[in-house]
Amino acid sequence: MTAVPQLPAEALYAERMSKSFGGLKVFHDVSFTLQPGGLLGVIGPNGAGKTTMINIISGRLAASSGQVRLGETRIDGRPVYDNAGRGLVRSFQQTATFSGHSVSDNLRSAVRFARRDLSVLERLAPLLEQFGLVENWNRHAEVLPYGLQKMLGLTMALATQPRILLLDEPAAGLEKSERSNIDAYVGFAQREFGCGVLLVEHDMELIRRLCPEVIVLDGGRLIATGSPDEVLNRKDVIDAYLGGGDEEDGDAEH
Repeated sequence: MTAVPQLPAEALYAERMSKSFGGLKVFHDVSFTLQPGGLLGVIGPNGAGKTTMINIISGRLAASSGQVRLGETRIDGRPVYDNAGRGLVRSFQQTATFSGHSVSDNLRSAVRFARRDLSVLERLAPLLEQFGLVENWNRHAEVLPYGLQKMLGLTMALATQPRILLLDEPAAGLEKSERSNIDAYVGFAQREFGCGVLLVEHDMELIRRLCPEVIVLDGGRLIATGSPDEVLNRKDVIDAYLGGGDEEDGDAEH
């Protein structure tokens, strides 16, 4: 009998994922693998289905067909809180903090929600210092500048000590001068926490800097896989961007 290969316990596998809303196919037959500690970029024009894909992987939406696994465990169709408990955590394009609560309380709430030890905040100290959150420790989240609110929300996700991070346009709304914080955040997550990172992003400079491999979605189909330089020089990818559709926000509402 042929032995079944052992799958890495923390690898994320998407196998022939498809999603339709009524007769509208959002994406079809998408497959990829994210290895433990790896980094995979996801790019494509507006309306390509990127946010819907993250919603399915995280458990916010059910797939129409195909499956998603974390190691040997199938996770598509499971509730968001269940997948978060398994170490699969997502960010949002908008800020995701608790108004009326301080930076400190926001971070502590994230740790308690994930039933982690508060000592994780000590591990995050270099990142908190770099982002300027330490000097704002006792300020309410909603009074912080947008860039700081964004980095607080991302750091809260990391405070849950995830195995897989799904980052949905983390640079959205940031000033160009602030976008290097995303580089620092992703590097820290991989280096200090061993996170696998799935990065959906429109900032091609950021994608080129960070991602050894990207997949390209267009019209709901995976049209290219490879390094950023390889895929961004392909004619079909260039054509997809030049002919980009409606805003992705419409996709994100489903």
